Amino acid sequence: MRYWLMKSEPDEASIDHLAEAPQHTLPWTGVRNYQARNFMRDTMQVGDGVLFYHSSCPAPGIAGIAAVASTPYPDPTQFNKKSPYYDPKSDHETPRWTLVDVVFKKKIALIPLATLREHPELANMRVLAKGNRLSITPVTEAEWHFITKHLA
Repeated sequence: MRYWLMKSEPDEASIDHLAEAPQHTLPWTGVRNYQARNFMRDTMQVGDGVLFYHSSCPAPGIAGIAAVASTPYPDPTQFNKKSPYYDPKSDHETPRWTLVDVVFKKKIALIPLATLREHPELANMRVLAKGNRLSITPVTEAEWHFITKHLA
């Protein structure tokens, strides 16, 4: 089992959207970074743990716990000309972008970025690295257990 931190803008997909979605599941659409895509395509497995992180908002931080709920499949937004995630270089025969479905586990009191920074056990978390902009980053087993046992 692996663990991940997945960022989403709450206006687009929040932990509440996930909790209210049919079967409490949403497709993780719109990833347009190759490294983040490769994590979904090559490494994520059904059942992996997810720290659901609200980003690009007044109070960024971990807002809930989720899990990977599907194997990777083509992101349909890449083919939709009306989508902000449309990619004219992608086609159905050789799609560029994939996604996984994510399933809700629980909502937690927001763990702000500043709180994560206070704990030496989390000093090496990729989300805390200067200049990190990736929407999906791996989380170590020790980081996962510290957050879920002591902060969530």
